[in-house]
Amino acid sequence: MPPGDAEVVLSYPNKAERSDIIKSTPRQFLIMNGESAKNISSIPENSFILDDNFFVLNELIREGTKVNLYYLDPPYGTGFDFHSRDLEHAYKDSMGPAAYIEFMRRRLILMRETMADDGSIYVHIGHQMLGHLKVVMDEVFGSDNFRNLITRRKCSSKNFTSKQYANINDYILFYSKTKSYKWNKPGIDPEQDWIEREYPKFDNIGRRYKLVPVHAPGTRNGETGKQWRGMMPPPGKHWQYVPDKLEELDRQGDIHWSRNGNPRRKVYWSSDKKTALTDYWDQYRDAHHQSIKITGYPTEKNLAMVKMIVGASSDEGDLVVDPFCGSGTTLHAARDLKRRYLGIDASFSAAKATIRRMRHGLERMGDYVNKHEKKAESPPLPSANRQEEQACGFVVDSQLFDAYPQEIQDISEV
Repeated sequence: MPPGDAEVVLSYPNKAERSDIIKSTPRQFLIMNGESAKNISSIPENSFILDDNFFVLNELIREGTKVNLYYLDPPYGTGFDFHSRDLEHAYKDSMGPAAYIEFMRRRLILMRETMADDGSIYVHIGHQMLGHLKVVMDEVFGSDNFRNLITRRKCSSKNFTSKQYANINDYILFYSKTKSYKWNKPGIDPEQDWIEREYPKFDNIGRRYKLVPVHAPGTRNGETGKQWRGMMPPPGKHWQYVPDKLEELDRQGDIHWSRNGNPRRKVYWSSDKKTALTDYWDQYRDAHHQSIKITGYPTEKNLAMVKMIVGASSDEGDLVVDPFCGSGTTLHAARDLKRRYLGIDASFSAAKATIRRMRHGLERMGDYVNKHEKKAESPPLPSANRQEEQACGFVVDSQLFDAYPQEIQDISEV
């Protein structure tokens, strides 16, 4: 391979071979039902799994499971410990750079191995390890399958310091497994000032519209390259429609003629129009006022954002997996959008937050001072059908259950 075509890879001690990473490591899993625990031969869909995701991902390979979409919000390499709003320990984010990189690389290799050919992966990450992780993902997925580096505004400008710029963004690395991947182009409702700016004209019945050219770049030898109304397309361009279609548009009143005889097409505004998302997301901030419903897990992400990702990169019935499940936002989004789902986390706090969320819903954020003075809101389940809809299986590694039976039973009964 010529030096200019070589992939860039990171080098560090104890970097495992791919063949060793994907080697089968069979585990025994239990499905919890209140105080009882039952052996299972395969991991059921629509479940939360309490275990190190390395072993679960390895099991998915062994079972031949194909994942259409991964969304993950892993540790950021911050060096901090994280606790829930009730001061319950959630997880420790204190690996050194080399250990962190290899921790993530091994799991990314397993994820790629389980992905469907039209699958995608979104990795939500902070600035601390963003550059390192980009190189790792180029190595694992191929730089040609890098789709976007998305910048998300996570909060208002509150993180000011005296000697550096305010930290108000985090990032999402978006890759696909191949060049042929699922994509349902997402859009957002535009602001009124954008509508007024983009569609400034009105017709005689009050409909908003804008004017766009009736030609497009590139020469054509067919009908769209021929004369219309005695005019040829501008040099280096062609008509957007064949002349007969342009005549039809003109008869319908959808062609505007300028004073010097230049034709333009009228494009009308309608309430279902969306504006395309860019790679800067400033509308999906973390919970920031008391009426927002949350679980209280320390790194909980915006539900609307995850729903948008799930909708953009999967279809109904597809399998969505979150290997760093945290508060269960991805499972919530997948269930609401009629996807199958699996969530994985090794944190007991994450297990409790996810199971409670999937069974009972979210609670208003409230405030720290008065949060214990009145019972948090938890919507009731009005019917047996609703209870079945809300159900989320709880699966546990049998070795973990043997070590912590009472703690796991307590989580199962939330």
